[in-house]
Amino acid sequence: MLSVLKIKNIAIIESAEIEFSRGFNVLSGETGAGKSIILDSINAVLGFRTSRELIRTGETEAHVTALFSCVGENVINKLQDLDLPVNDDGSLLISRTISSDKNICRVNNSLVTVAILKELGAELMSIHGQQDNRELLNNETHIGYIDALSDNDALLLDYREKFSLLLDLQSKIKKLSGDKEEKARRIDILNYQIDEIEKAEINPGEWEALKDRRSELQNFEKIQGGLYAAYEALSGGESFHGAVELLSGASRELNGISQFSSDLQSLSQKLSDLYYELEDVADAVRSNVNEDGFSQAELESVESRINLLYNLSKKYGSTEEEILEYLENAKKELNDIFFSDEKLQELIDQFRSVKAEAVALAQELSRLRKETAKSFSEKVCNELRFLDMPHIEFLVDFSEISLCENGIDSAEFLISANVGEAPKPIAKIASGGELSRIMLALKTIMANKDKVETMIFDEIDSGVSGRAALKVASKLKGVSQGKQVLCVTHLSQLMAYADNHYLIEKAAMNGKTYTSVTPLDFEGRKHEIARITSGGDITETQLKNAEEMLKSIN
Repeated sequence: MLSVLKIKNIAIIESAEIEFSRGFNVLSGETGAGKSIILDSINAVLGFRTSRELIRTGETEAHVTALFSCVGENVINKLQDLDLPVNDDGSLLISRTISSDKNICRVNNSLVTVAILKELGAELMSIHGQQDNRELLNNETHIGYIDALSDNDALLLDYREKFSLLLDLQSKIKKLSGDKEEKARRIDILNYQIDEIEKAEINPGEWEALKDRRSELQNFEKIQGGLYAAYEALSGGESFHGAVELLSGASRELNGISQFSSDLQSLSQKLSDLYYELEDVADAVRSNVNEDGFSQAELESVESRINLLYNLSKKYGSTEEEILEYLENAKKELNDIFFSDEKLQELIDQFRSVKAEAVALAQELSRLRKETAKSFSEKVCNELRFLDMPHIEFLVDFSEISLCENGIDSAEFLISANVGEAPKPIAKIASGGELSRIMLALKTIMANKDKVETMIFDEIDSGVSGRAALKVASKLKGVSQGKQVLCVTHLSQLMAYADNHYLIEKAAMNGKTYTSVTPLDFEGRKHEIARITSGGDITETQLKNAEEMLKSIN
């Protein structure tokens, strides 16, 4: 569960540290006080996308740190899979620093990427808000709820692998089924390309060697002049001694006195080694002196070969290896075209076989989904009746569709909230308050399937009031018996049911805006509930009513 959340320089929050507890935690405050900033901060440590606009005005960095305690086995397994340290006491520390040009994320003091943070965050928390309600209006999301409860993960994975293979086979079949004129044009092109490359007789590495040789030929006189001058300096001329002969004399002199000192012996040996090395250099320079002279024909031949390779590189690849790879691919494609009819029939037979397997898996998926949908509908109805929708009818309407990523099923949630009314799609008839309660019912049912230990509800009570609000509060309280629940709310009923209540307040000081987060005691909770119910000045009667509400529930 989330134990501590530290926020620094996020929007209007300069610094805040919130200690959360198990059970039902409620956050309340005036609109604009900073409740959404708390959620943005939590999203940051869960690896969601952030913006530098979150950084408090006048600051260069923002920081969020979250300490989790008693993390579950799923989190420990994920840490091990990601090769991250695991703390013996079951704690987990996540931090994220946001600046204008980078994000620095750490898990148990180990640097990680934002992607890894998000992967780990999915095991720690789930956040539910108005976006979930909007997604509920999209019937394409409905099949996901059924699959999540059907225990069909392995079956669905097998089906999707078959379906992916089907798409691949379909693409290949389409490619081989082109018209004959197109095939003939392609054969002509491939034959020309293959002939052009093969005639060139390309050898890997020759292009660079040719460039070197061209440079030598273009600078022949300069190179030969330098070689000759160097050789003369090493070997000497008619009127002067060369470096080799001078070094030989120096070596003889040192050798003659080396017997008198070990240092002289060492120097003599080094000089002797230098002499032999310099002699080798002189021989190598002499061997490079070309007495035959410059060859214009060779230069033209080299230039021609370089131009040929350059022209081929513009068509088939920037290196000899890439050109040769293109040649092999062209030969393979040509071979495939020549044997396309035979290959096409093989693909068609394989397609039929795979499709039969995919259909069988899709039908089994459909059977399991429809079985699950029956019990799912009953559970949803029971939850919604508790949430003050006594006449609710809820069912999952299946229709068969062509094979797709999810199988052969399209599923849509239908409801009727009034006696005598036929169930209709949620998107057409559900009010805002009904959507909130339906979503809460779904989340309650899914809670046992969800391994995360902390659930956050952002104004899940939107559009709900009166007795229905009490039922929503009671349901969230029930969910908090098995998981830590954090709830942002404007409803006094939810505040009254909370185990812990945090007040978020905004104030202006010295030309800046500051947000504070304060845990409330009984008196503080009483005043906050009275404020919510009053809509203005708080009276003694409202305080008394708030006190009675708290005492009656707790």
